[in-house]
Amino acid sequence: MPDFFASRRPGRPGLAVFLNAGDPPLAALPDLVAMLDENDVDCLELAVPFPGSATDGPVIRASADRALADGVTLRAVLDAVAAVRPGLRNLRIALLADWSCTVRTLAPDDFAAAVRDAGCDGLLLHGVPPRLRLPHYEAAHRAGLPLVTTCYAVSGPDAMAEAARHASAYLYLVAHYGRSGTTAALDRERLAEAISTLRSATPVPVAVGFGVTTGADITLLEELGADAAVVGSAGVAHLAHARAAGHDPVEEFRSFLRELRAPGTAPTILQKKGIHP
Repeated sequence: MPDFFASRRPGRPGLAVFLNAGDPPLAALPDLVAMLDENDVDCLELAVPFPGSATDGPVIRASADRALADGVTLRAVLDAVAAVRPGLRNLRIALLADWSCTVRTLAPDDFAAAVRDAGCDGLLLHGVPPRLRLPHYEAAHRAGLPLVTTCYAVSGPDAMAEAARHASAYLYLVAHYGRSGTTAALDRERLAEAISTLRSATPVPVAVGFGVTTGADITLLEELGADAAVVGSAGVAHLAHARAAGHDPVEEFRSFLRELRAPGTAPTILQKKGIHP
């Protein structure tokens, strides 16, 4: 299995960033992923856009809507990944797909094979009904496609155990309930306990997301025991700003990453530009 967070070391936890495929347009994906690769981002969580997510805040919802308005489809996303994947040195790509909008009508084995054949390094399935999870997990296993599973810091023992049992790429621990882009304060004690519980149950890295916007947040997560951080809305907000201002989205995101990788930093770029994830 690929090491999704190969760059992590003491004082520098792994980093995953979330983007909706097609926002910025898919034509920009080669330059964007090359920049992420050059800047030691470990993983790109690349979502096949879908509308009306109950777990996403306005920034990511608006991003998905822009991509959908441009006609982005699963096939287009997989073709784009297939084109860029051979040139990457370290960056891994985990495809995020919504069951209801993207996966529901596809045979699990056919879908898993298509994701694998495109060159995706892993798969995160969103919104799969509990009774249908196992067929998709088994199909991914047959395809040799590593899985990203999810649970919450406040999930019960059974949900945590299921996520730990099936994770083979990494386990995405959602820091708190609510929609992405929220700024709820982390419950440090609960989060540290959840990370410890999961680490004892699975050998794969534990990555924490929701509300991660600064280098200081990433430093805190490492102190609590996380292997990696997942940054979503803050980065997507920068891309939206670049689009609205007519700026180069790759350079805008490069600037964001530079500050994000500086330990203990405050959200100065967000504040200066008036960007609100």
